[in-house]
Amino acid sequence: MKIQILDLIGGHRFYKKQEAGLGDYFLRNLFADIDHLQITAGSHLKPYRHYHRALLKRFPFAIFYTLEHEMVRIRAVVDCRRRRSWIRKHLRGA
Repeated sequence: MKIQILDLIGGHRFYKKQEAGLGDYFLRNLFADIDHLQITAGSHLKPYRHYHRALLKRFPFAIFYTLEHEMVRIRAVVDCRRRRSWIRKHLRGA
């Protein structure tokens, strides 16, 4: 299964400012979770419209994605601490 990333929101920048090396650690974990979607895509809940949501294992972020013809399209990677209304508004624009 192929994976296409359409949007990533500033998690790397946020964690990079917090502590040296933390931004890179965030990216390594994010891409490991994205790679795992090749196996688990489609098994996650759909909390909003047709978007599946996969939670990152080590950070309070979620990957919102769709499945389209053997393709996982990552529409957004967002901070779960944001308001639900902000996340929905962002996904409408994705």
